[in-house]
Amino acid sequence: MLFAVSSIAVAQAKTVWVDDQLYLPVRSGAGSQFRIIENAVPSGTPLEVIEASDSGYTLVRTPKGTEGWVSSQYLSETPIAADRLRTANRQLEETRAELAQAKEQLSNVVTERNALESSEASLSDRSQELQEELQRIKSIAADSINLERRNRELREENQKIRNDLEVLTAENERLEASKEYDFMLLGAGLVLGGVLLALIIPMLKPTRKTDNWA
Repeated sequence: MLFAVSSIAVAQAKTVWVDDQLYLPVRSGAGSQFRIIENAVPSGTPLEVIEASDSGYTLVRTPKGTEGWVSSQYLSETPIAADRLRTANRQLEETRAELAQAKEQLSNVVTERNALESSEASLSDRSQELQEELQRIKSIAADSINLERRNRELREENQKIRNDLEVLTAENERLEASKEYDFMLLGAGLVLGGVLLALIIPMLKPTRKTDNWA
């Protein structure tokens, strides 16, 4: 009796699945002659084992709470292949999502590192430029003749820029005037064309002949 009780306790802690069959009936007793109390339990349904029997039937509890006997040959210790495949596909998708997230994080880190390296290189170049500029200023300040020559060159360059600006301004005004003149000619041409059409179109219409047979 103790052995039977221990067997039932072990069976209660185990879960089995409906094997790769279409439907599995749940009966009121351990045999095909007993009444079906729950019909059409689909494949892959997890069933809680209440009692295992040597008669080829197992007492189970369905997800609906129905307790009854089912044929042991249609039960499996592991989920059916379709459920395992769905589980494997779900785990694969989760792994792919985690991998994509890791790749994105890696890409962000690489981008930040490249930005820092670029910034460091820019600062180094800028520091070199400032040192060269400082050296040039010291050299100009030490030589008043070169400083005066530099000022003169700057004034001449400024005057040249002013002259170029005046030329460009005059050219711009000329182009604007030419554009307005072209618009005026175009408008006059359109008006003249409209007048000619107004004179020609009535001449092209056929004249209605008088019906002498009336």
